[in-house]
Amino acid sequence: MRRATLSLAAIVIAAATLRFLGIGAGVPYAIGVDEPEVVNRAVGMMRSGSLNPHFYDYPSLYIYVQLATAVARFMAGSMAGEWHSLAEVTSADFYVWGRAVTAALGTLTVLLVFHIGLRWGTRPALLGAGLLAVMPLHVRESHYILTDVPLTFLVTLTFLLSLRAHEAPTARAFAWAGAAAGLAAATKYPGGLALLLPLVAVWMTPATQPSRLAGGLAATAGAAVAFLLGAPYTVLDLPAFLDGYARLMGSYTAAPPPEAAWSLYLKHLRNSVQWPGFLLMLGGTVLALVRAARGPGRVRWTLAVLFPLVYFWFISRQSLVFGRYLLPLVPFACLLAAAAVVSGVSLLRRFSIPRALRTALIAGLTVATLLPATLTSVSFVRTLRQEGTAALAHSWIRQNIPEGSTIVIEAANLVLTHSPYESANVRQLRDREYDHYLEIGADFLVASSHAYGPYLAAPQVFPREYADYMRLFGQTREVARFTPSPEHPGAELRILKVQP
Repeated sequence: MRRATLSLAAIVIAAATLRFLGIGAGVPYAIGVDEPEVVNRAVGMMRSGSLNPHFYDYPSLYIYVQLATAVARFMAGSMAGEWHSLAEVTSADFYVWGRAVTAALGTLTVLLVFHIGLRWGTRPALLGAGLLAVMPLHVRESHYILTDVPLTFLVTLTFLLSLRAHEAPTARAFAWAGAAAGLAAATKYPGGLALLLPLVAVWMTPATQPSRLAGGLAATAGAAVAFLLGAPYTVLDLPAFLDGYARLMGSYTAAPPPEAAWSLYLKHLRNSVQWPGFLLMLGGTVLALVRAARGPGRVRWTLAVLFPLVYFWFISRQSLVFGRYLLPLVPFACLLAAAAVVSGVSLLRRFSIPRALRTALIAGLTVATLLPATLTSVSFVRTLRQEGTAALAHSWIRQNIPEGSTIVIEAANLVLTHSPYESANVRQLRDREYDHYLEIGADFLVASSHAYGPYLAAPQVFPREYADYMRLFGQTREVARFTPSPEHPGAELRILKVQP
């Protein structure tokens, strides 16, 4: 246990280091996609005193967390003499503290995975926690104020509390597990699927006191209460919620991507851990299905495999595909990969293979699983600390474009909200006709390869989109271009002068 404690301490330190390094990168001109959706509303609440987010693409729980963080940051800044009234602050002043909260939740998720993994043994617990600690997808998203990492923390907490409720089966224990699922749903709507964990656990636990029905009702009630506490205006402003939710669902039910969503998600996962880790995750899934059917430990194996499969099926049916949507199933996948390593090597005992050889095999598989993910995460953190294309573009704009100019920027690689310019960020420049930019008085456009790149790379696949961008590039005059390189990572950015 002493060695396990030291190993866990090293894992947590590594997880925190990877998540906190570069936490302020890009602030305030190159912030993450969708970060302003959370931060601006939290700061707006702080200014207005209203807790109504007037925004329903996400439930409000993490916006409230960021509101509390912003209040603490403002009070600390006031004590240090940085400002003397709310009128003096901007949203940019709160990003570093807000990101630190996300990074802390990401680090705590590693601890949760260890405590869950102890049900399989110390080695699987350490390996599962270690793999999540260096998982590139989780490391990257822990740097931004988005809902995916908090959602992952709460889903993992639901898993742990469901296992504990199974071990000490009372209605109260299942109510707490349900409450964690409700908080997950109040962070992001798909988090409601986490309620499957306590409900399946109580169904598989005949000894629940006073009964399984009472345990299931307690879990459901706990989820409902927690959700309403975390997202109260879902009910208090019901018409606005329903309108916002309908618009959101329209985005997810649009035309599907050219490649099947399930295939894209599997590629995201494989690229994070490379082939050794990916194959071990698949092997762990098969092992979990067998153990869930035959035992021993049917409950823990069932919970470990049920949620990731259901959640994967759910997100694979949506038309919007982002790698970060995978995050809630990643802790489960890490645990299953760890179980596959230890259980698979343990099977070799049947063949009288020496213990030293089995230990060496576990060590080799551990290195093969952790090393590629670690190198990718370290590379990402190093990239964060480099001057990217967004920084170069921002510097060029400040030096060459007159203050007061109107700039329309594609995607969110570059943000000029708090600058001497009139600026707006749009999804894609091609969404509007060129005459629209003339009518609104736009002086410059900034095009991003994150938007136009796929179309220019495959014009035969996207002929209409390709034609739209080529027409836009022909109607404007390119005045600067910033192409990524090893020294300057990021998207390619083209600054275009609007002309009749």
